Amino acid sequence: MVLATLWITVAFFFGLAVRYIGLPPLVGYLVAGFGLSIYGIESNTTLEAVAHAGVQLLLFSVGLKLRLKSLIRTEVLAGSLLHMAISVLLVMILLYVVTDIKLETVILVAVALSFSSTVVAAKVLESKKELRAFHGRVAIGILIVQDLVAVTILSAAGGHSPSAWAFGLLALPLLRPIIYWLLDLSGHDELLILYGMLLALVVGGGLFEFLGLSPELGALLLGAILSNHPRASELSNALWGLKEVFLVGFFLQIGLAGSPTLEMVGYALLLCLLLPFKAILFYFLLLLFKLRARSSFLTALSLATYSEFGLIVATLGMQNGWIDSEWLVLLAITVALSFVFAAPLNRISHDLYLWLEKYLVPMELKQRHPDDEPIRLGNSHYLVMGMGRVGTGAYDYMRERNLRVAGLDSDPGRVEQHLKEGRRVLYADAEDPGLWHNLNLEGIHAILLAMPDIEANRIAATQLRHAGYQGHISATAAFEDELEQIKKAGANVAYYYYDEIGADFAEHVWADLHPEKKVD
Repeated sequence: MVLATLWITVAFFFGLAVRYIGLPPLVGYLVAGFGLSIYGIESNTTLEAVAHAGVQLLLFSVGLKLRLKSLIRTEVLAGSLLHMAISVLLVMILLYVVTDIKLETVILVAVALSFSSTVVAAKVLESKKELRAFHGRVAIGILIVQDLVAVTILSAAGGHSPSAWAFGLLALPLLRPIIYWLLDLSGHDELLILYGMLLALVVGGGLFEFLGLSPELGALLLGAILSNHPRASELSNALWGLKEVFLVGFFLQIGLAGSPTLEMVGYALLLCLLLPFKAILFYFLLLLFKLRARSSFLTALSLATYSEFGLIVATLGMQNGWIDSEWLVLLAITVALSFVFAAPLNRISHDLYLWLEKYLVPMELKQRHPDDEPIRLGNSHYLVMGMGRVGTGAYDYMRERNLRVAGLDSDPGRVEQHLKEGRRVLYADAEDPGLWHNLNLEGIHAILLAMPDIEANRIAATQLRHAGYQGHISATAAFEDELEQIKKAGANVAYYYYDEIGADFAEHVWADLHPEKKVD
């Protein structure tokens, strides 16, 4: 209990400190772990269990927003495997030339550094509401393939294979009706959260681990089974706070992996110099598979980290006598530093692209990936960006008044659902600077920005004005202090969610009480 109190206290104040200077709190949690490690405090089974649960809940949440068919893509399968093969070979050559360490250590370190962090990428993409954007789907797909490779390596190197009963898990999709039925029965309160934990930690985690498979992979697959359920988003939102708290344990555990020395930090910084080359290799491979410069850049940047799976591989190598314990600590510092560098860069990834756009776009191939093509709006007069609940309400309001309206959304599943319901909604990423240059907005009288992320609305408004759009732009905001930001970006009007909900509620009540005065 004393240790738990200490972890919570130190993590909070370090997280608060780095947040104050504009960095993500996870950087503070890592620094807190290293600080505690210097004073001789070590991880224990409690923290390991919390960290393990946090990772499984995160991957379960990723699965809830995943379409499995997105993995069966050339850019995902070939991109991930080619990148791993090339990066392992190059790092092996580099380490073999500049160091005198034995060959098995060279191979193990090269393999450990070839993975990208699923936790950091998923957390960053989720925080920016980009898990279902095209570049988000490509990044998560590549990470899943990497994780499958890591699980295969761990099984082979560990000298054990999955249980024969593991083949029974192939029947899990057949249980989808029962899983859906139980979700419907769970209501909207604490039972919903418990059901999510049951699927992520017990069925997806515990069962898969018992059968000799990766519990993280199990949690992700259970989430994917639920991804088409209408309440998948509600379940994800219900688990959000719990997942965030548990993930603090994961980042603390990384920092507690060992006491760093100045020499180790120096070597770790040198290894981090390879991160730009890791990102550049991803960028050119994705361009080769016909992705646009923007999609390739954002995907590559989200993958420019070292992975927690690398530490697991390194731990197994140490147990087998292939590397010394000092290498494990060095790799832990390297992984942590890669998180420190990647997190703030990914927060400003769209601004970075705007800065580099003129250099990156000429590298694109003339052929385009089908999911990355520009779109046409036809004869619409109004455009709604972001077809969630707010955007759908605005769209339906205008359609009922016979206005020509179109919708755009970066979630393919949501686009598909709207098309089934008879709405004219097209797939597009509103934050894409190239979208506005390739989109004919002539005849569009007004654009409504109804995306849930302030950054997405701000960037869209900025890009619209840069592209020369002179029409009316309105936007929504979840917090009052965001209203001015959106207006400065170019919106004519910004609406605060909760003010408008109250007014709309009162309008409906008035209409019900005075049907004879209802005005269309």
